[in-house]
Amino acid sequence: MKKALYVAATAIALAAGVGVYLQSGATAAPASKFVLLDGSQKTTADMKGKVTLVNFWATSCVTCVGEMPKVIATYDKYKDKGYDTLAVAMSYDPPSYVVNFAETRKLPFKVAIDNTGAVAKAWGDVQLTPTTYLVNKRGEIVKQYVGEPDFAELHRLIEKLLAEA
Repeated sequence: MKKALYVAATAIALAAGVGVYLQSGATAAPASKFVLLDGSQKTTADMKGKVTLVNFWATSCVTCVGEMPKVIATYDKYKDKGYDTLAVAMSYDPPSYVVNFAETRKLPFKVAIDNTGAVAKAWGDVQLTPTTYLVNKRGEIVKQYVGEPDFAELHRLIEKLLAEA
């Protein structure tokens, strides 16, 4: 009887450990279609093979505007190493404001407008800006930031992901 209880307890502990391990892993980025400022489209599938920062932002968000120079600097630092950035403007952001912001700040990466809010909904019902996701080369979300990321920590994580096969 004792041996059966021991085996059962061990099996339960092992199952719980496996569950915790699986939950701590990366999750697939949601299948999404992004409409870029130039009218072209990009999908989540297009991100595979690169480490990609997906940044939900708004022109009316003070933190978003404040972090944008660091987002640009991060893109410039890693773009030639297999890194990309996609800035997704929220549905409530007037498209003319987004275009003006992208042009006046000379944003060097792709900018999408989520006119319907469907992209924000698919990515975890994003409501707060900035909300940023780091996606690995396999198309899996490995980190989510709500608010401005710690850019030193973000750079270390980008470098680790870029080094992966």
